[in-house]
Amino acid sequence: MVEFHYKAIGQDGKSRDGVIEAPGPEFVATHLRAQGLTLLKLQEDSEEDLDAANGVFSRVELLSFTTELAVMLRAGLALDRSLKVLIDMTDQPTSRFILSDLLKSVKGGKSLSASLENHQDTFGGFYISMIRAGEASGQMSEILDRLVEYLEQAKANRDTVVSALVYPAILLFVAVLSVVFMLSFVVPQFEALFADMGEALPAITRIVIGLGDFVASWGWLLLFLMFIVGWILRQWLAGDQGRETLHRKLLGLPLVGHIIFEFEIAKFARALGTLLVNGVSMLKAISIAVDTVDNQIIRASLQVLSPAVKAGQRISNALEENKLFTPMVIQMIRVGEESGSLDKMMLELAKVFDDHVQSGIKRGLTLLEPVLILMMGAMIASIIIAILMGILSVNDLAI
Repeated sequence: MVEFHYKAIGQDGKSRDGVIEAPGPEFVATHLRAQGLTLLKLQEDSEEDLDAANGVFSRVELLSFTTELAVMLRAGLALDRSLKVLIDMTDQPTSRFILSDLLKSVKGGKSLSASLENHQDTFGGFYISMIRAGEASGQMSEILDRLVEYLEQAKANRDTVVSALVYPAILLFVAVLSVVFMLSFVVPQFEALFADMGEALPAITRIVIGLGDFVASWGWLLLFLMFIVGWILRQWLAGDQGRETLHRKLLGLPLVGHIIFEFEIAKFARALGTLLVNGVSMLKAISIAVDTVDNQIIRASLQVLSPAVKAGQRISNALEENKLFTPMVIQMIRVGEESGSLDKMMLELAKVFDDHVQSGIKRGLTLLEPVLILMMGAMIASIIIAILMGILSVNDLAI
């Protein structure tokens, strides 16, 4: 049997897209005619096509898939029927490939969680463990709703951080572009006026003119060197040592380091709490939650939890031995352990730190934006003052 993607038109004039398994294209055409459909396009999935389409969901696609699947299961549709509907709804090759593979696996008798393991890079251990918990409890739609809530909160946090960085990045880009433009095109216009002044020019004017000459003559080389340095830096950061060094430096920065710490701990706490609420074992939940942390320094510090729990030690005591974690983190976990509600306390900790991160970003922007504006104004003003001082010097000599 071969899998075919088809596009057909019905008697009502509406277009139909779908996937069908058949021994050959003739069977597909006959089958569609029997349903009152006229075949317009037929494509066989060769191994090369599958390899080309084999990718991962984006975060938006994963959220959309989870939301739509939850709605369909809650409405009473069978899992295979729900996947088939999702395949017909999507026009993305990657999504179609993944969903088609899931449908084939489910029809072959595998559970959804086992089918998702074939796409570990797309769904991750946290997602698969949540689905497995839903299958074991028989509450798949409820579990999917919780996954939607988790993914939406994670997306909201990422969007907050990205949105916060957009305006400062634009300001910095405009500042650099303005300075380069003035040095490359504005300053050289005054060189002829200052050509015979020599040492009579103010020092700041000579410096600005020298910078203008350098940018105009060697700007291409500067851009090339910046590209090379950026490429080397990217390669270095791609390695474990580079990322570890960067992550350690970021955690040590004033204000920024605290925001990063709380952002990462919020992710860990939300993942751990969500998994525990849905019946995942403590050791498995810790292992998966630690993998959601991106900062290598924090992740390495959290790696002590699994051995500590295996040895019968409390999570709060294991974290207390590491000076990286704040008293608030340790005390909230300890209260959860002592009250027997660690899952709820972890979710509460995530909520508290989410609020801290958002307020910290707002405070940081309040400080950063005027600093960037002042820096941009100071650089441009320095160039203008240097030119004006040179013009005044020319006038003084003329007098």
